[in-house]
Amino acid sequence: MIPQPPDRPGQGTERQNWHERRRDKIRAEIERNRRGEYTIPTWVLALALALIVGAWIALVILA
Repeated sequence: MIPQPPDRPGQGTERQNWHERRRDKIRAEIERNRRGEYTIPTWVLALALALIVGAWIALVILA
């Protein structure tokens, strides 16, 4: 396949803009984390809660 030139509308510029936006988001997240503004993802909190509740239920049933 022959790659299409990036100056073609809708091809290279769109990917470059997406790539730049993604890079900026990652850079901003790293800066927030370095300042101590990091947060734990919701799925991790939900998993921890499910494990704690499951452990309590297992303790009650098996004891």
